[in-house]
This record gives sequence, C-alpha cells and structure tokens, in this order.
Amino acid sequence: MARNFTTGSISRAVLVFSIPYLLTYFLQMFYGMADLFIVGQYNGVDEITAVAVGSQIMHMVTVMLVGLAMGTTVCIARAVGAADKKRIAKAVGGTAALFFAVSILATVLTLIFLDSIVSVMATPADAVPGTTSYLRICFLGIPFITAYNVISAMFRGLGDTQSPLLFVAAACVLNISLDYAFIGGMGLGAEGAAYATILAQAASVLISIVYIRLKDTGISLNTAYLRPDSSVLRELLRVGAPICVQDAFIQITFLILTIIANSRGLEQAAAVGIVEKLLGFFFLVPSSMLSAVSALAAQNLGAGKPERALGTLRYALSITVIYGLSLGILMQFFDAAVLAQFTTDAAVIAMGCQYMGAYIWDVAIAGVHFCYSGYFCAYGISIAAFIHNAVSSVAIRVSGAYLAAIMWPDTLMPMGAAAPLGSILSIIICLLIANWMKKHPEKMTGIVKVKEN
Repeated sequence: MARNFTTGSISRAVLVFSIPYLLTYFLQMFYGMADLFIVGQYNGVDEITAVAVGSQIMHMVTVMLVGLAMGTTVCIARAVGAADKKRIAKAVGGTAALFFAVSILATVLTLIFLDSIVSVMATPADAVPGTTSYLRICFLGIPFITAYNVISAMFRGLGDTQSPLLFVAAACVLNISLDYAFIGGMGLGAEGAAYATILAQAASVLISIVYIRLKDTGISLNTAYLRPDSSVLRELLRVGAPICVQDAFIQITFLILTIIANSRGLEQAAAVGIVEKLLGFFFLVPSSMLSAVSALAAQNLGAGKPERALGTLRYALSITVIYGLSLGILMQFFDAAVLAQFTTDAAVIAMGCQYMGAYIWDVAIAGVHFCYSGYFCAYGISIAAFIHNAVSSVAIRVSGAYLAAIMWPDTLMPMGAAAPLGSILSIIICLLIANWMKKHPEKMTGIVKVKEN
C-alpha cells in the first residue's frame, strides 16, 4: 500500500524512507563485494581482476537501468502525493512495457559487442578469459536485473522501501551460498561468481512477483494498463532519460579510469578495481539520500507543497556531509586493514591505499550534488543533473586522472584526487541552478501538481 509522506516530520520521513533503502543497497553491494572476496580466497590476481572489471561493466548497465527507472519513481510519487490511483496504475503498466523492450534490446546488444567491450576495457591478457565468461553469463541475465530494479523503483515511488529489502535479503543469502558452491566447491572462479549473481537476481524477481500478487502493495498488475499511456511515458522519459544518460556518462568516466589503471599493470588494475568496489559501498548513504529526496520531494510537489520538498533536500544534505567527512577521517587510519580483506598482495594493498586516500573525500563532496540531483529529478528537470555531471567529468575527472597517470606514474593518489575535485565543480553548478530556481519560481509552478491529460 502506498505510503504518503506529505505531512508530519520531514526528518522522520527521510529516515523512515532511507534506512530500509540503505539496508537494501547495503545488501546489494555486500553480495557484490562477496563475489570479489570469495574469488580472492580461492583464486589469483587474474580472476580477481576479471570479476573487478566484469562487475564494473555490469554496474554500468545496472545504474543506467536504475537511472531510467527514476522516471517511474518520480511519476508514481507525484501521483501518490496527488492521490491519483489511476495514474499510479498507468505508470506501472507503462513502466512494465517500456522496460521489457529495453531489457531485450540491452541483452542482444551487449552479447553482440561482448568481445569489443572486453577489448576496450584494456583488460590485462591474463584476465581476458575470466572477464569474457563473467560478462557473457551476466549479459544473459539482464532481463532479471532489469525486472528487479524496476520493481524496486515502483515500490520507492509508493514510499515503500521495506518490501525491496525483503527481496534483496533473500537474494543476498542465495548469492553468497552459490558463490561458495560454484567458486569454492566447483572451482569455477569468475564464471561461478556470474552464475551466482544471476540466479540470485532471478530468485529475487520471482519472490517479488509472488509478493505483489499476495499483498496489497499498491502495484497493479492489471493487463489493461500494459498499453503505454503517452502522457505517462513522456513523464517517465522526461525524468528518466537524462538520468540514464547521466549515469552512463558517469560510468564511462569510471571505465576510462579503469582503462587508465589497467594500462599501468595487473597490480594497479586490481588495486583500482577493489577500491572502486569499496567506494560503491561507501556511497550507500549518498545514494540513499538521492533516492529519498527524489521520491519524497516528488510526493510533496504532487501535493502542492514545495516548501516540504526543499526541507527534505536540506535534511538529506546534513546527513550526507556528516557521514562523508566522518568516513574520510576513519579511512585515513584503516584503509590498509580494509583492503587486506580482499587480497594478500602487498603491492596491491599499497597502491590501493594511495588511490583510496584521496578518493575517499568524494563521498562527502559528491554526496552534496547527489542530493541536489534528487531534488532536480523531483521537479522533472533531471537534465540539470546531467549537465553538472557531464561538465565536471569532462573538465576534471577524466582529464585530471589522465594527466595524473602521466605526471605521477609511481603513485595512484593524484589519480584518486580527480574525483573529489570534479565534484567540487558539480556543486558550484548545482548551487547556480538552485539559485536560478529560487529566482524564477514561476518556471516551476507547472510541474508542482500532477495533471491528467
């Protein structure tokens, strides 16, 4: 059943929404990290690198799907705020039809270009066979990955972040169990990690569908709404498409960083791969705040309460900054101990500490523009999020990392510093956009209320 957050304490609304989402995302990242951890216990650096590179490609595919599904979350959330059940049903039906087509297309294209993808990543020769096997299996499982993330986006739009937590908890237990069976028991290495991930995702989708059928979730599976409504599709794509492109752009940036690291050698590639995996985990809180702001602010805009939407942004910003700064300080002392959980290679640990030492501050800095991106999405101007990320990536993140690799070939620290420096530019752009919104409220009034065509 839909949960309305347009009244009551803003701080409580953010926490009630974000904590289950945070735990859900934690479990997703945990069993993703478990793949890397378990492979490292039974295999060498080549298989570790295969999983690190392969999972980064799959992370790119996943975040693009999640970005596109942001349109679903915002569309449903606005309808919840406006108490428009018919529009909720239309959004669910339109989403199902759209993402079915997207998942099939994505599966076909990724399989066709599999070898090219592995080559473009400058994957070290020893890791190519494992990376190729890992990706082939994962690409075949894209429909399951799509279905899980779309269903979660629907629940978030309804204000329900607790149900997806149940689904991913079941997937986490199954994934880790299968990891030990396939990697430890059967010696399948990176290929086993891929099988475990896809089978766990498929099980999670099955559980979620049964749950929707049996419970009053607010999600209608009525076939009458499977024919996309043009007004709903426009809203879904207006919000989701720029976020999808933005996330693709960001992930391409990360892939370029991986390519730069891969070109420097196997140890550097493994170090960057492990740190990137850890940073994905550390970004749980900023990511949960982005989701909370987009969904809760959208509900309040649908109810005609823009002041509560702004209050949601401010509260999320305070949580993100405090968390990020605290984590940055802690990792200056415990980075080596954390990295040692994934590999015993002293060179990989040393280089990982260099990269982590500078990059970790991006959790606090990027967390600020994460929150603003969620706020822009709630207003339906997700193109603003794309703009600040694209500009900062081209101007600083990629160019800075490339120059760092040339000027400081013996350390990964300057390369890691490119990310937080890029995020500072993103924040400046976000503040300029927010100031424009404040000075031109008349430009925003047309999207505060949900209107049925």
